Amino acid sequence: MTRTVSVYGGGSPKPGEPAYQQAYELGKLLAEAGYIVMTGGYSGTMEATSRGAKEAGGYVIGVTVGLFERAGLSPNPYIDEIIQYDELSERLLHVVKRGDAAIALPGGIGTLSEVALTWSLLQTGEISPRPFILLGEQWADLLHTLYGWGAYIRDTDMSLWQIARTPEQAVTLLRNWE
Repeated sequence: MTRTVSVYGGGSPKPGEPAYQQAYELGKLLAEAGYIVMTGGYSGTMEATSRGAKEAGGYVIGVTVGLFERAGLSPNPYIDEIIQYDELSERLLHVVKRGDAAIALPGGIGTLSEVALTWSLLQTGEISPRPFILLGEQWADLLHTLYGWGAYIRDTDMSLWQIARTPEQAVTLLRNWE
């Protein structure tokens, strides 16, 4: 059974913005469904997902990196357990490899790194098959562009992820996997 869900997403969205609200709703729904939520632990959609899960009575893990905190970033206040690494690459490996499932929200370069690494490790078999859900049509557009009509990526590799249009659909896909 899927227990811990890694949620990837950007650090820029603020409370009241649509991306923040979407992440909050996702965290809330995950907690209500009994999942542990694991994020990168900082602001934006990471905070919103953590907040939604925490306010719904869920358990939240934040995976942080000392480099960011030395630069003045602080973990968000909705985290039950902080796991801190010295290097960003260690943090990246943790959130990708230690989750039983992954859901990606919109984000920047860090989120893209998490998505690419998850996809690559699933494709090579370095991590066991697991739900890999991308929330939002922009992900399908990006990954189909990379697909290059089959010139670069095999059809079977395109089936390693699923697109969800809403947080509700993401949680349904997660539950259906089980």
